[in-house]
Amino acid sequence: MSALKNKTTKQETKAQPMLFGPMNYILTGVSILVLVIGFSLMSGTEDIYNSTKLTVAPIIVFLGFILGIVAIFYKKKSA
Repeated sequence: MSALKNKTTKQETKAQPMLFGPMNYILTGVSILVLVIGFSLMSGTEDIYNSTKLTVAPIIVFLGFILGIVAIFYKKKSA
């Protein structure tokens, strides 16, 4: 009985390919960093009508979200 059990456990432990590659994780990290920079530029209570808070920071946050989407869908080109 133990020989049958060992045989089935070896078949069940096949290595699954990773869903994301290393580049996906790098792009995700860069995207999170860009989002943190954008939200930190948007924060603060003084001078809320500053051009940095009204235009630059939302553009940076938007680019961070776009980069996150690219990080999810990025796939290495096979040669």
